[in-house]
Amino acid sequence: MKKNIGSQLALYPMPVTVVGAMNGDKPTWTLVAHVGIIGHDRVLVSLAEPHFINSLIKKNKKLSINIVDENILPQADYVGSTSGAKTDKSGVFDYTTGDGGTPIINKAPLCLECSVIDIYKTPNFESFICSIDGTYVEEEHLTEDNKVNYRTLKPVLFEFPTYEYLKTGDVIGKCLSFKDKGEKQ
Repeated sequence: MKKNIGSQLALYPMPVTVVGAMNGDKPTWTLVAHVGIIGHDRVLVSLAEPHFINSLIKKNKKLSINIVDENILPQADYVGSTSGAKTDKSGVFDYTTGDGGTPIINKAPLCLECSVIDIYKTPNFESFICSIDGTYVEEEHLTEDNKVNYRTLKPVLFEFPTYEYLKTGDVIGKCLSFKDKGEKQ
């Protein structure tokens, strides 16, 4: 029997990302786990309104989404615990500038370079709706047909409200492979 625990944000775990934006000629970074997909051609990045990086994203209309794996988790955790208004975080990651002018973390296994096309506001949050301008993937995480291989990439996941980082698990099957077993038993 299920128990109603009220209005809870329970769509976790989510991938851990570092969002990057340019602050003049230097990058700044913040840890974000409120990211999502809107259709097949848009992504959403939701940030608390007081974040320093928000004003830069609104000004430049650009951001990068850098997937976090275990190799960069300590740095990602750090940029999420310090404010860009008080700390220069430009040196935390080695980066290159993507074709669209956003900072791309060199050691991140996968990075999306995005343009902001809309901002959806809710109480205390700004959600940036973005188109994807470029997807940068380490070649070791690509299949022969240039698809992302999440068996090797293994993004870190974030679970709320415990504030825990999780490892991705094993493959349990192909999508739509259970359709013959899905009838009510």
